[in-house]
Amino acid sequence: MKWIRERDALIAQTLAFVQSVAGKKDDFRQPDTATAAPVLAAEIVSVQAVTMAFERVPADPPPQVVPSPQPLPLPAPRAGTDFRSEMQTRIANFRKHQERFEREREEYCAATLTKLRAAIHEAAPPARK
Repeated sequence: MKWIRERDALIAQTLAFVQSVAGKKDDFRQPDTATAAPVLAAEIVSVQAVTMAFERVPADPPPQVVPSPQPLPLPAPRAGTDFRSEMQTRIANFRKHQERFEREREEYCAATLTKLRAAIHEAAPPARK
């Protein structure tokens, strides 16, 4: 599990870097002239120091074992006629829905063709040369 320690050390190093940058916000100064260089202050922390500081932190306690919940009771089986009538109702509703869509498409197509024909008849005939 060496990778876990390496990951934890990287996290600790990143946290130390963020804290050092966040704590030094007041050290940024706006230059008075265009030639002046901004001043930047940062704290440098070695990886070994962060790793050693992180390893001193006590480990998390082992997870508690939780008993598994009781399974839910199964629903009562349906009667064959109930299932059949439900399917017939659903199929009838689906057919009505599809018929409505088809009717709306036909109406839209007829309206669009009517507008198109009216626009063609209203347009001036092309000039003959």
